[in-house]
Amino acid sequence: MWSRSSYSNGAGGECVECASDGENVLIGDSKRDVGPIIAISSAAWDYFIHSLAHTQSPH
Repeated sequence: MWSRSSYSNGAGGECVECASDGENVLIGDSKRDVGPIIAISSAAWDYFIHSLAHTQSPH
């Protein structure tokens, strides 16, 4: 089941949607129902999310 960001809207919001197949996290463009999908390992996704949560914004 795909999860879409709450920032994605019908006004051209540029967001992604994600799903899991059990081993990988699948990432797609929320504006393209049929299109390329990136698959990365769940471990790599966890590392990425953890890195974002512990990175300070320069703004």
